[in-house]
Amino acid sequence: MKIDLHTHAKLSKASDFSAAYYEEMIGEALASGLDALALTEHFNTRNFYEVYDNLDRMFPYNGHYYEANGLRIFPGMEVDIRETGHILLIGGRETVLEARRRLDRYADKDSFILFDELMDLADSLPLLKIGAHPFRESTPLHHLSDAQLSRLDAFDLNAKDLYEYGREANRDRVEGLAARLGKPVTAGSDTHQCLQYGSVYNELDADCDSVAELKEAILRGAYRIRISDELPIKVKASVMLKKLLKKLARFEAETAAAAGAM
Repeated sequence: MKIDLHTHAKLSKASDFSAAYYEEMIGEALASGLDALALTEHFNTRNFYEVYDNLDRMFPYNGHYYEANGLRIFPGMEVDIRETGHILLIGGRETVLEARRRLDRYADKDSFILFDELMDLADSLPLLKIGAHPFRESTPLHHLSDAQLSRLDAFDLNAKDLYEYGREANRDRVEGLAARLGKPVTAGSDTHQCLQYGSVYNELDADCDSVAELKEAILRGAYRIRISDELPIKVKASVMLKKLLKKLARFEAETAAAAGAM
């Protein structure tokens, strides 16, 4: 089973969820060869709960994942911590929504949850916990203590960082940190735009029908990380298109506002 463990449903935190846009995303994920993905939308994105309300209308949910035209979508979210850094939490839909409800008072930038408190919350629920892009300059995790980082299940080898900081250099740093702590490394494209799918993914030895099975396979090391030779062009094209789409969205919003003021 080929699965991407770090993906988004929206172009940005500020944008609204679009069913048509996400349908296109799913089509590209399938075209890139993926069998499954974890949807780790930002926990403080605009109207977070509406993302899952829309998914409930769009696709059947079997108690473990959404069945999206042959693609398995495992629920999740990406959470900011006060010390700076992002944590991916992946689980069943109700588990993810319960965790998000407990984070309601931590959604503003000035009130992000402390890492240890987030781990306490996550440990009380059946969740897979992955440290996202631990060496990203804007949101690092490596500054936390080894005792803290050891509470995570795995660390994210992120397509954006492989492109930004160099494939070998970034991989060496992430794998070095994980090895020191005795933790596995998982691959995530971090896509907000469909062209980035397939840049990196995890190839599991067998299908996983639940997050519990997925977590067990990762902890056993029953998978391999695949990095596409096309990663640079996939990420560069995705970044450029994302910027263009954001500019277009701003232009449309300003045009609508000007028309309303007439």
